[in-house]
Amino acid sequence: MYETLREAVPIIDAAVTKTVRLAGGFRVVCSEEKYQALLDEFISGVKIGLSGIGLQSFIDSYLDSLITYGNAAGEIVISKDGESIAGLCNLSPERIEVKEGKNPLEPEYFIKNGGKKIAVKNSSLILFTALSPRGESPYGRSVLEGIPYLAKILMRIYESIGQNFDRAGNVRYAVTYKPQSESDFTYARERAEQIAKEWSDGMNASRCGEVRDFVAVGDVDIKVIGADNHFTDTEVPVRQLLEQITAKLSIPPFLLGLSWSSTERMSSQQADILTSELEYYRRLLTPVIKKICESFLCISGLTAKTEVVWDNINLQDEKELAEARLKNAEAEQIENSNKTKENENV
Repeated sequence: MYETLREAVPIIDAAVTKTVRLAGGFRVVCSEEKYQALLDEFISGVKIGLSGIGLQSFIDSYLDSLITYGNAAGEIVISKDGESIAGLCNLSPERIEVKEGKNPLEPEYFIKNGGKKIAVKNSSLILFTALSPRGESPYGRSVLEGIPYLAKILMRIYESIGQNFDRAGNVRYAVTYKPQSESDFTYARERAEQIAKEWSDGMNASRCGEVRDFVAVGDVDIKVIGADNHFTDTEVPVRQLLEQITAKLSIPPFLLGLSWSSTERMSSQQADILTSELEYYRRLLTPVIKKICESFLCISGLTAKTEVVWDNINLQDEKELAEARLKNAEAEQIENSNKTKENENV
């Protein structure tokens, strides 16, 4: 359902895609500096599924699944000799079933294969993350939860707009011949057929780029069908629905090309809200990245630990942090100057 929703409403797909890209890149720092080069080589060259390369590619797909379905799953694939990691695979969350194991803090995973459930022997090789799970349920909730109802109304409005344009947007003409005298009534049928033929010839000629005048005898009235009607104004309901959808997706409207009036202060606050959302997703992804990298080091016979360092979300954050450090330094300088003067006076 959520995949169909993203296909039906492009703005939802654009919001999810932008969120994944805005989450940014990262680097993994090894506690033992001598193993850093080996870890970097693994991160940049690990195989992802059938066509991907690099841990960043895996994390992007992982986050996309997490936002769309509320759950994300993956697998660490060990090489045949068991001495290295052959690659990583993204799994469909629908194929994973999570149950409480002997220890309530250690889940057990089952792979759904048709009507059968196959228990995963080595659960440490399974990667699973739930987005905002409720209560004791191990499964998360999609960010798109609640949007299908709004999207259904939105698509109904767009469908009605298309139908209206099919009816009135494609211009049709009504040609009416009004007989005035008895002779006109006598030959009304023949003249109506002649007018229809001339009108049809003129319209066909215009399709070929030829301009042809329409000549008729008598009182002939030509009107555009539906010209007196007006399209229903859909701007207000469409905007209300899009406001609800963008609020659920936590994306500022201007990032989606929606030119709604907003002040500079409001745009700054929206950017701050987006930054907090991205930081939340990063907190969910950090344990996954650490598990993958430390599993690689462990299989390689190394006991080093790792730390994930994320890139700054945007340059505006760096500018604001730099300004804050400058103001703190100026305040500290003023305080030191005042203290020096007090000591001199004493």
